[in-house]
Amino acid sequence: MKTMKQILRASALALLGALLLAPAAQAVPPHPDKLTYPKFTYQPPSAKEYRTVLKSGPVAYVAEDRELPLVSISVTLRGGTYLDPAGKEGLADLAGYLLARGGTATKTAEQLEERLAFLAAQLSSSYGMDRGSVSLNLLAKDLDEGLAILREVLTAPRFQDDKLKLRRDQLLSDMKTRNDDTADIEQRERGFLAFGEGYYANRYATKASLESITREDLLAFHRRWVDPKNVIVAVAGDFGKGVTRAQMVAKVDALFAKWPYKGEAAPPVPTPSHVMAPGLYVVDKDVNQGRVSVMLPAIQRDDPDYQAALVMNDVLGGGGFTSRITNRVRSDEGLAYSAGSGLAGGVWYPATFRASFQSKARTCAYATQIVLEEMTKVRDAEVTDEELQTAKSSFIDTLSRNFATKAQTVNVFLDEEFTGRFAKDPEYYRSYAARVEKVTKADVQRVAKRLLATDKVAVLAVGKKDDLLNPDPKHPVKFPELTGGKLTDLPLRDPFTMKPLAPAAK
Repeated sequence: MKTMKQILRASALALLGALLLAPAAQAVPPHPDKLTYPKFTYQPPSAKEYRTVLKSGPVAYVAEDRELPLVSISVTLRGGTYLDPAGKEGLADLAGYLLARGGTATKTAEQLEERLAFLAAQLSSSYGMDRGSVSLNLLAKDLDEGLAILREVLTAPRFQDDKLKLRRDQLLSDMKTRNDDTADIEQRERGFLAFGEGYYANRYATKASLESITREDLLAFHRRWVDPKNVIVAVAGDFGKGVTRAQMVAKVDALFAKWPYKGEAAPPVPTPSHVMAPGLYVVDKDVNQGRVSVMLPAIQRDDPDYQAALVMNDVLGGGGFTSRITNRVRSDEGLAYSAGSGLAGGVWYPATFRASFQSKARTCAYATQIVLEEMTKVRDAEVTDEELQTAKSSFIDTLSRNFATKAQTVNVFLDEEFTGRFAKDPEYYRSYAARVEKVTKADVQRVAKRLLATDKVAVLAVGKKDDLLNPDPKHPVKFPELTGGKLTDLPLRDPFTMKPLAPAAK
């Protein structure tokens, strides 16, 4: 049985708990929608706290983080697939893949892989359209050995013959499937419509170009373009016991010092001259579902209207379930599982606005009509106060996610350095929220009038043509009526040559 002392103590604690909870209980609102929260404020870190120019030439962003005994090193290289010589399409991609996987001067590919596995280190490399990347992640205790391996990968790759052959065979095998997935077909044809057949981003590797690439081509590409003058580097992690940031900077500097050969500075990314022509473009593919993209030219991210354009797109179709296109096409009409729009400001040249969805082929025209209607509405009338605030909050409140870790932080800064935005505005992120907050309903409508010219859209539809052009009787909307009657057939392309195929006989 409890003693009197225990009973009194329990009673006192219960009374204290009741007193503490009483004010809180009185403050609880009657419904969750009555909850209020303090205004969220976040100030991103300043890039200058992490930036340094190495004696060897590259700009480096270096951040110490002792949360885990790991170090991450990211090397970004200026240059990309736009450097592929004519007839050697795929060269940059092969060089990027094999840089970290094809061995080094002192290690075969197998020896390099074995040593990295022993160190529990991750080494990867690639070349994309506008940049190359080499990254290393390993335990802090193995940092010096990891830096030595990274130095050799960067300065003396082996491009082992059997690894080259294996990768070429893999890519040739992948080519066979180029027309299997309508998403791949749609992505390619969007590029051709937006930027033209001759633009570098639309020059795909072919069977002939891959088979023409030799180890000597890879070595020549490497010697020409992998050079400290093309490098920006980011480092984050535990530098080791007693190792200061200054000492870590010296280690990174040594990574690029006394470069054994002289390369070239990569030229700027080419600018497309092609103008996208409006109309309806159809790729006939015998599948039940149709894919549709409604496209218009957009803007670059340094455009004064960029923030207003982001907010406008978020209201229109970029904001998921809070956006108009998603609600009408998906929720109200049940025509698509996923529907929305995207407007990413171009880095090197104006990008493309795109509203897209996937639906049954015979309802694609009706869904397209709805998309065009919503584009017209956001252009012709101001958005609501709630829509404006929801969109602005989505950008402001998620800004901190870019800086959740030191590794994320320095890599964000690396990207801004690479793309040149920091040259114009080194404190871009510290004023980001204020710029978004300044966007008004009038700004949103003004930029919608500027960008959403529905009479000039290029509509790309991939699916069974007969069904795309013969709508469901419940929704008798005909595709050509939406684009002024103009229809262009886009044939599938030969997966090995990327040349248009002759239409199949019916």
